Amino acid sequence: MRHNWWRWLLGLVILLGVSWPAYTWTKANIKTLKSAGRTRMAPVIMVPGSSASQNRFDDLITELGKETPQRHSVLKLTVQTDGKIKYSGSIRQNDNQPFIIVAFADNKDGQANIDKQAVWLNTAFKALVKTYRFNHFRALGHSNGGLIWTLFLERYLKQSPKVRIDRLMTIAAPFNMESTSTTTKTSMFKELYQYRRGLPNGLTAYSIAGTENYTSDGTVPYNSVNFGKYIFQDQVKHFTEITVTGANTAHSDLPQNKQIVSLIRQYLLDETVSSKIRKQNQRQLKN
Repeated sequence: MRHNWWRWLLGLVILLGVSWPAYTWTKANIKTLKSAGRTRMAPVIMVPGSSASQNRFDDLITELGKETPQRHSVLKLTVQTDGKIKYSGSIRQNDNQPFIIVAFADNKDGQANIDKQAVWLNTAFKALVKTYRFNHFRALGHSNGGLIWTLFLERYLKQSPKVRIDRLMTIAAPFNMESTSTTTKTSMFKELYQYRRGLPNGLTAYSIAGTENYTSDGTVPYNSVNFGKYIFQDQVKHFTEITVTGANTAHSDLPQNKQIVSLIRQYLLDETVSSKIRKQNQRQLKN
């Protein structure tokens, strides 16, 4: 019996010695295969808020260009009410992370228009995928642009089943519209909440609020931005709220606010930032 026991033990050790390397190799190989199917191009697609044109992010792009290690080409689209698209700018050959801005000819505020703009974003998105053949991307939305992205991800991204979103960053997105309440729910929020299960469960999302007094950025109430957690939490892989205070935190100043520019560089673009900026950004995170 003693000899048989040692044989069993020796066999188990040999089996583990063979199985463990095979397991680790298989796991690494699966990870490699998953990444191998990703296109080199992964654009950063930006959507402005209401009353803003395709030029809304010009100052942001200028700020990013001052410190970014790579130069991003810029393509701008404006979707007309009939679904036709006007283009300006271009994507440079071999630019794997171009900036693409999608704006709307009818850029008025209001839930009905936000719903239509999400449909128009889908029209532009399909045209971009068909032309540039990317299968993953990152997204940025300012103000109502964040709501448009959220609706698009909930309801329309599934119409492009081979395309995945890596990260979403919203800046001052009024998920509960103009309400300052912590309990009252607007019809816009109810719509976003209703379709929240359509959000990609592998998504990493960041919601930035700008405020000087933790009440408002002068246009969007802080509590309204905070309602985003009820939409994203438990639906996506990671959701993080970030609050930026101090100078230049008025609603229209936020996209080019230097703190937010550094957050975009680190968390949306995956650029290397100084240890000082990294620590500053880390202090602002609220998971």
